[in-house]
Amino acid sequence: MILELDCGNSFIKWRVIRSEGASIVGGGVVDTVSALIDAVRGLRGPVPGRCRLVSVRTEEETTSLGQALSQAFGLSVVSARPAKALAGVTNGYDDYERLGLDRWLALLGGYHLARRACLVIDLGTAVTADYVCAAGEHLGGFICPGMPLMRNQLRTHTRRIRYDDLAAERALSSLVPGRTTVEAVERGCALMLHGFVLTQLEQAQALWGEDFTVFVTGGDAALVQNVVPQARIVPDLVFVGLAMACPLD
Repeated sequence: MILELDCGNSFIKWRVIRSEGASIVGGGVVDTVSALIDAVRGLRGPVPGRCRLVSVRTEEETTSLGQALSQAFGLSVVSARPAKALAGVTNGYDDYERLGLDRWLALLGGYHLARRACLVIDLGTAVTADYVCAAGEHLGGFICPGMPLMRNQLRTHTRRIRYDDLAAERALSSLVPGRTTVEAVERGCALMLHGFVLTQLEQAQALWGEDFTVFVTGGDAALVQNVVPQARIVPDLVFVGLAMACPLD
C-alpha cells in the first residue's frame, strides 16, 4: 500500500492506493496531521508501507509531517522535488525551483494524459493556469485568488459581510444578481472565476487554435464546469504527476 499526500497551505489531500494496479483504497481531505493519521488508521486492511508527497509548506513543516508518519506507521517517506525537466516536460520558470510543486506536478500529469498541448487550470485556495505546448515546453502561467481567498478578504475587510459556509453554498445555486449580501458576494466571486477561465481559453486558442486539451482540477472545479464543458475534470491530477516524480516500483 502507498500513501499519497498533497499538502497545501490549509489542507492535506490524501489517498491510499494499492502498489499493484494503483487502485484507490481510500482517501479524503483533512486539516491536521493528527486527523490524517487517524483517517489512515481507520482504513481496513494493511497499513501503507510507503509514502510519497508533495508539499507547498515550509521545509520544517514538511519534515515534521514525514517524521509523524514514520512514527505512526513505520513507513518511508519520499517528497517531490523541483526539476528543470522531467518526463518530457521542461520547466518554464526562469528559476525552475520557484515554480510551485503542486503546479509542476499538475502540468506534468496533464501533459502525460494529453500527449499534446494542454492548459491546466487548478481551482483551490489560489487559482492557477499553466500552459504546456505540444513539445512539452512549459510556457508559464497565471496565479490569482481563488474562492476561499476572495470571500475571506471581503469578510475580513468589510464589517457588514458576515455569513457561514452553508449560506455560501446555498447562494451558489444560481448566478442571477444577488438580493442578499451572501448571494452578491458568492455569485460575484464565482463570476470572477468564470471570467478568469474564459480568458485562459482565449489565450490557449490564440496559441494553438483548437489543438489542445483543457484540464480542470482542484476543490472548486465544479464551479466552472459549465463554462468549459470540453474540459477534462481530473480531481487527482497532482497525484498523477506525483507518481511520475516519485516512482515507488
